[in-house]
Amino acid sequence: MFGKKKPEVLVVGAGPVGLFSALTLAQRGVQVQVVDKEWRTGAHSYALALHPRSLQLFDDAGLLGRILDKAYRVRTIGLFDGAERRSEMRLTDLEEDFSFVAVMRQDLLETLLEEALRDLGVKVQWNHEVAVIAPEEDHVEVTVDKLEKSAFGYGVAHGEWVVANSNTFKVPYVIGADGHRSRVRKALGIDFEEVGPAEHFAVFEFETDADLHHEMRLVMDDETTNVLWPLPDGHCRWSFQIDDDEAIMGPRRKDRFDVPLGTARFPVLSEDSLHELIKARAPWFSARIDEVRWRLVVRFERRLAQNFGKGRMWLAGDAGHMTGPAGIQSMNVGLVEAYELANIIADNLQGTGTPALLEAYNRERLAMWRSLLGLSADLTSGPQTDPWVRDRADRLLPCIPASGDDLAQLLAQVGLSVGKGRAINLEELG
Repeated sequence: MFGKKKPEVLVVGAGPVGLFSALTLAQRGVQVQVVDKEWRTGAHSYALALHPRSLQLFDDAGLLGRILDKAYRVRTIGLFDGAERRSEMRLTDLEEDFSFVAVMRQDLLETLLEEALRDLGVKVQWNHEVAVIAPEEDHVEVTVDKLEKSAFGYGVAHGEWVVANSNTFKVPYVIGADGHRSRVRKALGIDFEEVGPAEHFAVFEFETDADLHHEMRLVMDDETTNVLWPLPDGHCRWSFQIDDDEAIMGPRRKDRFDVPLGTARFPVLSEDSLHELIKARAPWFSARIDEVRWRLVVRFERRLAQNFGKGRMWLAGDAGHMTGPAGIQSMNVGLVEAYELANIIADNLQGTGTPALLEAYNRERLAMWRSLLGLSADLTSGPQTDPWVRDRADRLLPCIPASGDDLAQLLAQVGLSVGKGRAINLEELG
């Protein structure tokens, strides 16, 4: 399963966070293995934008050029109340080497990361599911099942995934980047509590002749938050917040096929509904709407893990946190977590680090997410702050595609700052 050398780190989950943690480890000379129970990279998912801090990380990893070749650059964030433009945030004003957000499909990012790992001799083990995780003082004992498709039926073959074989081994460290249903988190017995109300969004992606001038647009009325992202190749994505009565619950996961969902069970996703939502919430959008290539009702929860790991098992990305969709914060901050965690583990394996660094990682991640989720301090406004912005301050926090000092700079542009009760300095937040 693992070739000639046994892994020093097992990464569970082959999304962007898991792949980037594996790449960081491999570039440090650590023997790493990645397993994922799915059979391939997701063909479609919600996450689509890389923050400036993420771009810096990918530049350091030698992948930025390949990413920007496939990306659309967003330089401003427009704030709207229906037909009226209220304010804007300028990413171009950030004190960053990369003062923009790069928009690209998540499956393309995952493919680039997988190729970079393959160049370093690391092959992702798809169709491999962690069945048992038993932490010990100096290692973790893991059983991984290899899954295969078993065909059955009469005339027309059907199939289900079955266990072909199992492999039990010991590994010094495990990184759980396996999403909101994390097997690693559950093995640690870590609670993953809701810290705010869930939100539902109707998502539409389509080709258009709209020229959005390299701008992401947030439309915030008194009750709903809606976001328009420009995409490469003349496409855009609208996400409209809807109430529980309109939403039909379904599993939150990445599509493994690049096809739109049917609308028979989801009347809110009809093309007529798309036109009605645009007319009611963003009447300034008058561009052509071609065939919708992707549509989905998706539920976003706000959750935070009790802690980010212990001993030799640690979490990064959605395994430790979930938040609203507009600012793509969970994936991007997860990439920062992947980088930090991988380097701490590499230092420990190579004799230059200490276990105390992992405890510091846990404290800093918890403090950062308590802030981003609005649990530790509120945003404050000044006398010059637009009342419309002030009234929506708490709702704005998860909608901005940035974290750390970048987030503070963007909020300051519209007259907002973090209150004095913060538990951690913004420069420490990723």
